[in-house]
Order: sequence, then structure tokens, then C-alpha cells
Amino acid sequence: MKWSEISVHTTNEAVEPISNILHEAGASGVVIEDPFELIKERRDQFGEIYQLDPQDYPTEGVIVKAYLPINSFLGETVEEIKEAINNLILFNIDIGKNEVSISEVNEEEWATAWKKYYHPVKISERFTIVPTWEEYTPVSSDELIIELDPGMAFGTGTHPTTVMCIQALERTIQDGDQVIDVGTGSGVLSIAAAMLGSEKVKALDLDEVAVNSARINIKLNKVHDRVDVSQNNLLDGVNEQVDVVVANILAEVILRFTDDVARAVKTGGYFIASGIIQQKKQDVKDAIVAAGFDIVETIQMEDWVAIIGKKK
Repeated sequence: MKWSEISVHTTNEAVEPISNILHEAGASGVVIEDPFELIKERRDQFGEIYQLDPQDYPTEGVIVKAYLPINSFLGETVEEIKEAINNLILFNIDIGKNEVSISEVNEEEWATAWKKYYHPVKISERFTIVPTWEEYTPVSSDELIIELDPGMAFGTGTHPTTVMCIQALERTIQDGDQVIDVGTGSGVLSIAAAMLGSEKVKALDLDEVAVNSARINIKLNKVHDRVDVSQNNLLDGVNEQVDVVVANILAEVILRFTDDVARAVKTGGYFIASGIIQQKKQDVKDAIVAAGFDIVETIQMEDWVAIIGKKK
């Protein structure tokens, strides 16, 4: 079988929404080629476990790649992808060069080529993300291992917005806490929350593909007894109050449902918001404060921001 490689040359800001567009078009995963990875400084204990090849990355901007089967609908699908990316401008998202290219690859090449980008990575004090096909030996007794298969969709769990969320969960989760993960994607934040001692985690996502992917990853990591995954639009219909709400989604979406978050979080509980670009940081902070939270910490990584709010 032959596959079509869809390559989009864009900006770091547009990576998340474009990845989502590609997933919705039928891609089972994406490859992100960001040249910043080549020069990014990391704290020693979070050091990379593998070497990066500069030839795999563009000299500027970011390239997002996905693979779709070649069929009679491919041309129409590509046009829909281009239109959806162009529409991101309506949300004030910088799409940069927005160069979309198409190439053909054999199934054998596609099935393994993307794996060269994905290796074990220590992302926080306690967590290491490990692909399911790699052997990895923990380096400390309290290290927590999350196994993911990015071929199932929604990334590798090592994007800065996800890393900051996991670091924020480490600082806020207490044993027995109840958590809601809004826009769960791969389920990695729900898995982390359960591993940190949460008694009950509700993982929500509007995308059916994400829901199925999260269920697989959650079972793979043996936390399915504490994590419930369901298809849902943000916090619509959620009536219970929990200790922590975490949302790794676009800033524009966060701004729309901060009042709903306030209703869902217990007094003294936390709201962890990520997926926020620097330009939107103050807008999101203002909305979180207006909803009844104190800002207790702002975490920054590359061009991304995560905010921890505590309900008054």
C-alpha cells in the first residue's frame, strides 16, 4: 500500500492546531520537526537520552508531517486540510510560511521512518516518557515510567505544553485527589495524575480518535481502574467538584470556559492551564483571576506558558 506524506511548513505557535487538523483528516500520528530542539538547553537531570540529527530539521520555522493513505478522496482531503489551516488566521494564530507539500512513500518506509524521532525522554523530576517498542531501565527507585505509542495519535507526550502540565501536576496532586483532564488527547496527563496518587481521574475529549487512543494508553499503563475516559465538549454537563482541573488546549478555548472551571474546582483546588503562547499569557491570566483564582505559578518553556491557579 502507498501512503501520502503531507508536510506543512509553519510556526511553533501553529503546531498544536495543525496537528489536530491532520488528526481529524485521518492521520494516525504526526512528526514535528522543530530546529529549536537542536539548541534547546535542558537541565542535566532532564537531559536527552539520544542524539538529534540536524539534517532532520528545517533551518527556520517548524515542519509538521502526517501520513494518509492514497485513495480517490486524497485530493479532496488535502484541500480540506489546506482550508482548515488557512482558517486558523481567524483565531489570530500565526501560520507562518504555510507551505504544504505532498510526497508518496511506501508502507514499509512509513511504518518505521517516524520512529527515529521518538526515544525515551526524562521530562521532569520523576517522569520519563518511553515508546512502547524501546527497552528502558529506570535510573532511580522513584522514577515513574509512562509508556506511549505515538502511532496511535496525538503526539509523544514530550511537547513543552505537556511537559509543563506534568511538572505542574507533580507540584499540586495529593494522594486521593480527584482530577479532570480536559482535552486529554493521548491520555498522558491523566496517566501522570493517576501515577501521582489521584484516586479518580476523568479524562475528556471531543475527538473520538483521542478518546480511543487515551483508553489504549491508559490500559497500557495499568491505571484504567482510576481513569475514566469519555467523549465530551470541555466541561459541558460536568457537575461534580474536583481537586484539580488540567487543560492543555489552545488559549482561545481556555478563555471561553474559565467560569466552568471555577464551578468544577473545589475551594483551595487548582486549575492548570497550558497550550498558551507568550502573546496570550496575560489574557489567560486575567481570565483565570476573574473566574476566582489566584495565580500561584507561571511556568515557561520555549515560547509556551503554563499557569497554575488556586481557587480562592
